[in-house]
Order: sequence, then structure tokens, then C-alpha cells
Amino acid sequence: MTHFDVFNGDADGLCALHQLRLVTPKDAVLVSGVKRDIALLQRVPRTQAGDSVTVLDLSLAVNLPALLSLLEAGLRVEYFDHHFAGDLPDHPNLTAMIDPSPDTCTGILVDRHVGGRYRIWAVVAAYGDNLTRVADDLAKPLGLSAPQREDLRELGATLAYNAYADVETDLIVHPVALYRTLAHHTDPFEFMRAEPVYRRISECRRDDLRMAHLEEPELALPGATVYVLPDESWSRRVRGSFANELANRTPDLAHAVLTHNARQGYTVSVRTPLVKATGADALCRKFPTGGGRVGAAGINHLPKERLPEFVRELDRAFS
Repeated sequence: MTHFDVFNGDADGLCALHQLRLVTPKDAVLVSGVKRDIALLQRVPRTQAGDSVTVLDLSLAVNLPALLSLLEAGLRVEYFDHHFAGDLPDHPNLTAMIDPSPDTCTGILVDRHVGGRYRIWAVVAAYGDNLTRVADDLAKPLGLSAPQREDLRELGATLAYNAYADVETDLIVHPVALYRTLAHHTDPFEFMRAEPVYRRISECRRDDLRMAHLEEPELALPGATVYVLPDESWSRRVRGSFANELANRTPDLAHAVLTHNARQGYTVSVRTPLVKATGADALCRKFPTGGGRVGAAGINHLPKERLPEFVRELDRAFS
């Protein structure tokens, strides 16, 4: 029988899977991709009854048709996620741990599931999802110093950054390869010290963010800013990380960061005001290919002619 681990390639997905497999090691076929490639269950190769799947940090609503197909084929599915899920299937082969509340992430759900045995990786996951206060609170019982917490915050942001691309050729390291390197380390500080891939991603992230911060907002609304970055590979990589930095810098505003895509439209990252982290997913779901979580969401393809409509909806949601 074959087991498949299907995970979002960002920090949350990586750290959630890492915790789970540190506690329950499995020889698994790994399926992942860029952060926005969330319909990953359809990429699970040919299966048979008795096979099993673990899904981490991927919207159940987006993956529902593939999920139902796997369940009806006799596969057992374990599902951890914090995005909008819709109605959960009632099926004996499905075990689902879903919590879309704004102060959680998939790494925290797995931390609860495994009894906090590798909580330091849940801290990294929370930092990677820009849940800074939550991560700080989670770190307190671990007795970490302020510099150590800052290192973990940098690690979370760096792992998250690696997944931000529109196509896999824009990635610095494929998430499957990055997970295989991460899997050798129970200690995140050792991973940061020992692995050249971490320094490579971190340096690229700093360079890309430096370029992004030279850009001026396209629009400044009463409750939000809108950035349209140049049509460059660095822009597509930095879009989510830049949106997080904007949210941290001006927590009373919402932020939308747009980049040009191959379909002659825009890919959009939205962050709510940190002081009221809700509404991003509802806003983005008003547009085809939109979704995410309450505090951070996005639209995979926004046609250029719908940009004024998006701006109006953004203004209405956060003014």
C-alpha cells in the first residue's frame, strides 16, 4: 500500500508535515508545488483501495472533487487545514481537522494533534503565516530568548518566501526538495546553521524585498494601499512576503499587492489590517480563482478589466 503526503509548499505546509513525520515517520510519495497551486489532490498519481493520503494546508473546498474521488476509491484521507472549507463530506474514510479561525494555522493544528512534541516547528509555521503575536505566545513556554524568537521569525518568513512564485521555474528550491532537507533536522537552529539552501533563499528574499520597497503604491485608499509591481520574476516571488511586510509596517491598513501574470492579467495578494484580521477570503472569493484565509488571501488571475471592480470591493471591505 502507498501513502501520499500532499502539502502546501509554504512555511506552514512544510512545518506541519515536518512535525507530523517527526512523530509518525512514513515512507511517502510527496506532492507539492508553488504556494498558489493548491488544487494538489488531483495530482495524486494512480491509487488503489487501501492507499492513504495526508493533506496539509490546502483548502478542502478547492480540492473537494478530487477528495471525493479518492474517498470513493477506498483511500483513507487525513486532512489538516485552516482555510475556508465549505461543507465537509460525511465519509468514514475521512478524518478532518479544520479550523479557519484567524489565530491559527495548519502547523498549530498539527501541534495540537501530536501533543506539542515538536512545538518549536509550530512556532516557525505561525511566524511564516505572519501570525506574529500567536507565534510569540506559542514560543513563551519554550523559554526562547528574544534573539532566538527573531531567528525563528526569519526562518518562517524565509520558508514562506520560497513558495511564492506563479510557476515552478521561478522557485529557488522546489518545496519537495526543501522538505527532504528539512526532514534531517529536529532543531530549526541547526537547520539554519548547517544548510546552504537556507542562506541561499534568505539572501534572495532580502534582495527581492529591497527592490519591492523602492516601489510606490499605485493607489492609496482610505483603508488600503494597492501596489502593482513590475513584470519581473523577483516581483512574482516577493509578492506575498512584501504584502506581509506592508501589513506589519502599517497594521491599521489593508494591503493588496498585484503582479502581472502570463494570462495578461494580475495575480493578487491581499492582507487585512492586522488590528482586525478578517475579510480577506470573502473579498477574494468574489472573483474567480480567489480564496485563502480570513487574514491573508489572494486571486490567482484577475483580468485587467476587472481591476477597477477589485479596487472598489477592496475599498468597500476595508474603508
